[in-house]
Amino acid sequence: MQIEALDKKSIATLLDKMLKRSPTSYGEYEGQVKDIVNNVRSRGDEALFEYTKKFDGFEVDENNIRVSEEEIQKAYDEVDENLLKVIRASIENIRRFHEKQRQNSWFESDERGIILGQKVTALENVGVYVPGGKAAYPSSVLMNVIPAKVAQVENIYMCTPAGKDGRVPASTLVAAHEAGVDVIYKVGGAQAIAAMAFGTDSVKKVDKIVGPGNIYVALAKKEVFGHVSIDSIAGPSEILVLCDETANPRFVAADLLSQAEHDELASAILITTSDAVATKVCEEIEGFLEVLERRDIIKKSLDNYGHVFVAEDMDSAIEAVNAIASEHLEIVTADPFSVMTRIKNAGAIFLGTYASEPLGDYMAGPNHVLPTNGTARFFSALSVDDFIKKSSIISYTKEALFEIHDTIETFAKCEGLTAHANSISVRFED
Repeated sequence: MQIEALDKKSIATLLDKMLKRSPTSYGEYEGQVKDIVNNVRSRGDEALFEYTKKFDGFEVDENNIRVSEEEIQKAYDEVDENLLKVIRASIENIRRFHEKQRQNSWFESDERGIILGQKVTALENVGVYVPGGKAAYPSSVLMNVIPAKVAQVENIYMCTPAGKDGRVPASTLVAAHEAGVDVIYKVGGAQAIAAMAFGTDSVKKVDKIVGPGNIYVALAKKEVFGHVSIDSIAGPSEILVLCDETANPRFVAADLLSQAEHDELASAILITTSDAVATKVCEEIEGFLEVLERRDIIKKSLDNYGHVFVAEDMDSAIEAVNAIASEHLEIVTADPFSVMTRIKNAGAIFLGTYASEPLGDYMAGPNHVLPTNGTARFFSALSVDDFIKKSSIISYTKEALFEIHDTIETFAKCEGLTAHANSISVRFED
């Protein structure tokens, strides 16, 4: 990784480069995804089964598309007892954190008989997408399902691709069962998103789809948005470490690489006020690359989207951090809490030497489904709020309405909506 001076030009170049990683920038895939979505929408199971065989090599049909109780039990037999304890501990931490986000309906009234309020209702059917293929992501299951359970969503359906043998990784199945998923479908890709969005004979139509996936999944979620709600169109993972001369360079290097190993499009950025720390971090990265298993992916990630910036002072460093609006932000300074108060844009903020990013991925409790590609400027982490809807409540007595009926009628006539005005005035004709 090359060390660069932090200035407005270097940050502008970086932001332009980062935006190119967004799923919305990959127009060459949109036509393929649109065809898949439309085909599943019009042909249902027939198209869904065809795509599953084509892309996953699995002969799926109406009889084996759902994970059975026997398959779940077999998964429990295969999962190490220690991993099961870890999953359950993670569930408890995630649940405890998200329970603090719950909202209740509220109502207020006054002596005139006016009642106003807000009714909070959980979504009825939610679809969770979990990536599969060669890897297993039980943590992704927990982070998407637990907030929905806390929100009291009635039905949670999960789609995840199976291998050619029709099997889903045991850890994924155990995590889903422990978290409370109602039905697991063995389908993946854009075709799974389409099936959940529009429904088929085998797959239940849902109200909202959440969960990460590859470029096809991301674009499929974009395609079906409006027919259903979605959480976001997530891009590749990213981390930004902001540190001063007090940071441990070896720790910082390790944290940067923890995200670079995700894929070749992942981004790892260091902004520091110390030339010495910048140099030492780069040296530590070279050392780690000699021993880490996913070194080939990490190298490509760092070559494409790895940056080390040296800032003149903390003010300019913080300004750059807010402009980048990273998914994960680690603050490793002499007083990280003070610096944190000046951060406006970040998906999740990790404070101090021992709040490493993987802590948030697996065990701390806050959600690891976070805004990417600068969208932390206006989006938040996945939360209980994503699984509820709010209805306004309004009730007036005749006397209360009479007091303001002239005002309402005046406003309606101002907009040329005489039927609106009539709807009020007709109540006081006598």
